[in-house]
Amino acid sequence: MVRLLMSGKGPGASLQRVVLPRRGPDAVRPTDRESMPERLRALEAWLRGAVGLREFTLEPASGDASFRRYFRVAPSEGPSLIAMDAPPDREDCRPFVHVAGQLERLGLHVPHIHAASFDEGFLLIDDLGSRHYLEALSDGNADRLYGDALGALVIMQACGPREELPLYDSALLQQEMSLFTEWLVGRHLGIVLSDDERAMMASAFRALEENALLQPQVFVHRDYHSRNLMVTASPNPGILDFQDAVIGPVTYDLVSLLKDCYVRWDRGRVRGWAEGYFALAVQSGVLRGEDERGFMRWFDLMGMQRHLKAAGIFARLFRRDGKSGYLGDVPRTLGYIVEAAADYPEFAELGRFIEERVMPAFVSRGAPGT
Repeated sequence: MVRLLMSGKGPGASLQRVVLPRRGPDAVRPTDRESMPERLRALEAWLRGAVGLREFTLEPASGDASFRRYFRVAPSEGPSLIAMDAPPDREDCRPFVHVAGQLERLGLHVPHIHAASFDEGFLLIDDLGSRHYLEALSDGNADRLYGDALGALVIMQACGPREELPLYDSALLQQEMSLFTEWLVGRHLGIVLSDDERAMMASAFRALEENALLQPQVFVHRDYHSRNLMVTASPNPGILDFQDAVIGPVTYDLVSLLKDCYVRWDRGRVRGWAEGYFALAVQSGVLRGEDERGFMRWFDLMGMQRHLKAAGIFARLFRRDGKSGYLGDVPRTLGYIVEAAADYPEFAELGRFIEERVMPAFVSRGAPGT
């Protein structure tokens, strides 16, 4: 089944008259179909047939940590577009389309959906450019870029969709933290936990779960960080990768942004940004003034939960999916946990375990494949 969603902004029905030039060494011409992988041939056929494009090329735009791939479609006139390939046996495009429509109606800068085939796993969406926050951030522009991102975050939290979104409940929080013990500690590092260590981890996980469920529950993007935010013309930022949105803890996206697994800032600067967010969230009705007393604890402990999850995912991406690029982010991610644990005595044992057992084992293991 194909859905054409071409009303509103974008080239609309003129897509049927587009002729695309060949650009770059990685471009794929429709006449090269015999040498194309099966999914790429299917995507090319969908664009030519159901969408109505004639002559065109596809250039790899990016991949991500899931099974989705992205290709840039660059018209000779008008803006370029992005074709998303999300194999339907691995990914479901419907949540992306649903959340995109909701966020777009709020005036946030998300990709407009021009065409969708849920059965085939293809979308044709706006191209928000190729300049990620991760590449653009510097000491000089960080206040401005994070200010934009925090403003967009508060809009999502205050007005974002809630219907049809799953809850960030106890089961999901615990399942995420278990990725740390299963994939990083066990499968990647081969660490065998003692009974005392297992009890310590279970106690820490329960406390982190309670902290998350105690907080006001809002729309949660769930991957709101520098690799999913694009530097764009007003409104900035361009927001990507929101298909896993849930209703969950108010500090989750905040800590994803400010204690980013891919870039680290001075603690004082992070605290200043977090305090600025708090003031904005109170003004917007997302938080109350009396929440200030426990806010930084919410924030720090939420970060520990997320970083346990992320460290486990990075190991799983390598051990299960053969993607080694994320292993370089593990030390930074673990460092956040050790840093936060030092401020909260009830997590001192967890901090020591990571600092004395996990981090040395990770370093001694060496490069991927060793």
